[in-house]
Amino acid sequence: MTRRFDPITLEILWRRLISIVDESDAAVARTAFSSLLRDAHDYTCMFTDSRGRELAQGTLATPGQSGAMALGIKKLVQGLPSGSFREGDVYITNDPWALAGHLNDVCVLSPIFHRGRLAAFTACILHHSDIGGRVASDNREVFEEGLFIPLVKLYDAGQLNQAVLDMIRANVRTPEQVNGDIRSQIAANHVCAAQIARMLEEYGLEDLDALADEIIERSERSIRASIAKAAPGTYRAEGAIEQVPGQPDVRICCAVTIDGSDISVDLTGSSPQVAWGGNVVYNFTYAYVHMAVKSLFDPDIPNNDGIAAPIRLIAPEGSVVNCRPPAAVAARMQIGHFVTEIIYRALAGALPERVVAAGGGTPATMQMFYGRRGDGRPFHAVLIRGGGLGAGAARDGEGSFIFPANGANTPVEILESDAPLLVECRELLPDTGGAGRQRGALGRREVFRVPDDAYAPQPPVSLALQSGRFRLPPEGLFGGKPGALASFLVNGEPGDPYGLTALKPGDRVVMDAAGGGGYGDPAERDRDAIARDLREGKVSAASAARDYGEARRR
Repeated sequence: MTRRFDPITLEILWRRLISIVDESDAAVARTAFSSLLRDAHDYTCMFTDSRGRELAQGTLATPGQSGAMALGIKKLVQGLPSGSFREGDVYITNDPWALAGHLNDVCVLSPIFHRGRLAAFTACILHHSDIGGRVASDNREVFEEGLFIPLVKLYDAGQLNQAVLDMIRANVRTPEQVNGDIRSQIAANHVCAAQIARMLEEYGLEDLDALADEIIERSERSIRASIAKAAPGTYRAEGAIEQVPGQPDVRICCAVTIDGSDISVDLTGSSPQVAWGGNVVYNFTYAYVHMAVKSLFDPDIPNNDGIAAPIRLIAPEGSVVNCRPPAAVAARMQIGHFVTEIIYRALAGALPERVVAAGGGTPATMQMFYGRRGDGRPFHAVLIRGGGLGAGAARDGEGSFIFPANGANTPVEILESDAPLLVECRELLPDTGGAGRQRGALGRREVFRVPDDAYAPQPPVSLALQSGRFRLPPEGLFGGKPGALASFLVNGEPGDPYGLTALKPGDRVVMDAAGGGGYGDPAERDRDAIARDLREGKVSAASAARDYGEARRR
């Protein structure tokens, strides 16, 4: 007979589960070597029941990783022979098609045993800043993008497989950093496993399955009730994403059908996979479909396997949103992040009060610098930056956010400690937020310089980008104007945002992130809001007159 839990006990256990996974998350923050993890929080911790069904994830999880893990971990667990797990096992893989979509996202998976019996699984995915390979968006196959690790045991019943660790170290530029980050993942899993076992002992539970049944069932009921409140029908949208020069823009076609408490997202008609690294695997596409549906219909409900039950995704194999191997996938966020935006656009007619206009942080700007310091030591630094958030029905866009990826902007001081670079400027740019009844948030500028003094690095410093919005701006909604375009300048000239840029001492890089799109007719903007924009320097008098002339006359 399945054990049932009264509401009070269930709430206590649920909060205990979240505290455990957040403690695991904190272990990464305390022990990781890479600033991409410590400061930008580009990682996710979660655990599942013994069948691989997601039960809880860290409060600060990134949707691309967590959504992909929810599908991937279940398939990995259920795909291995019964009885193949032993206490002390630790698996490792970065297979893009199995999990989070590119080689840099390395997953460490551990079974949790209680009283000699398999009780659950815990997993941690980190975006490793260095996985070797040619670091650029214009690679044509996954083989160029770095080390591919199939699912293997890093520890077998507690015994380290040193050959696996040696193989990884031999294929990356900064082996000490990579090795340290892998050990951070193992530590996170150990924290989670120890605390889960302790909770099971305290409450007399053999495993997490009965508790998972209860939580998953309640979560499914909740999100289904929210979906059922929306008007049924099929809602459509499509959008263009800029591609490498000389190639047609990528099209994402979306039809969202609400049928009672079920929702399907059909991406049929989207472009075929491309000959560069923007391709998206099914799991990663699903992750941002999941992000869109949950954030619109029931944002406060816990993330677990129950949320997935009402969602059906159709993504034709061989398309840019469900690519076949060996497609290049390193820059999958350049297309994958737009999936949430296109679904928002499709559902704007059904849920106009909940959607937001396109943002300048979709996709997030990722800058990868690597080379050697003046003394010959290698460095490999990754910087993540957001752009202006799109406006919504009730409020202006605010801040420079990495949306929908949920990462953190890397502090300037951290970049200067990670790489031999100087940051000359970091500022918000006036007149970059899209006009509307509600105004989009401002874009932002950062200026980097390669020093030319005694501390200058050995040339060249290689710079690779994963970014967008250079030709196609973030669109507004319901008459709102688009945000300003992004730009990438090297010594005052347009740079190549897809290939590798070789920098030498004295070179100067200017990166502008796009502003957010506006929401609603600019003529409907409140006069006090216009005055505030002028007072706070968000707009110039000339742009206010242009964008809000009719509102000012009123």
